[in-house]
Amino acid sequence: MLKWALVFFIVSLVAGVFGFTGIAAGAAAVAKVLFYVAVILFLVFLVLGLAAMRALK
Repeated sequence: MLKWALVFFIVSLVAGVFGFTGIAAGAAAVAKVLFYVAVILFLVFLVLGLAAMRALK
């Protein structure tokens, strides 16, 4: 998921350089959402992993 966020970020940068501000803003918004979803999923799985590790001890 972070890979797709990076792809959309690069697309927004390239579109911004060429003057396509609408496309750049849309791609940046998608990249931001994907990044936040990836961070939230990481934190959820981190907590679940730590809980499972403590349950095994």
